[in-house]
Amino acid sequence: MPSDFPRSRRVAEQIRQELADILWRDIKDPRVKGVTINAVEVSPDLEHAKVWYTVMVGDRQAVAKGLNSSIGFLRRELAHRMRLRMVPSLAFQYDESVERGAHLSQLIDRAIEEDKQHPHDED
Repeated sequence: MPSDFPRSRRVAEQIRQELADILWRDIKDPRVKGVTINAVEVSPDLEHAKVWYTVMVGDRQAVAKGLNSSIGFLRRELAHRMRLRMVPSLAFQYDESVERGAHLSQLIDRAIEEDKQHPHDED
């Protein structure tokens, strides 16, 4: 059995694009407005999809509840848009990497600013 699953990667990318479009255009739940789909990972058997998302504004818990309550609608929409025998089950996971990256960037900026204020003698 091959260790690389190019079909699951293609399906994952299509699911990411379609979910982003559905959330942007079709979803009515105000809790999930402003959600960005960062990545999707689909199992090799295409039965399960883990969806990583971020939220720029709003309450993370409210967004998570909104996404989880919209799973049925999202799967139905994916079924209409994609040619799959079975649409994978969706599991939403908040992606903290964007927040961590912003925090690290702030720390670096602060360190650079402190370094500028306290120049070191170079010999």
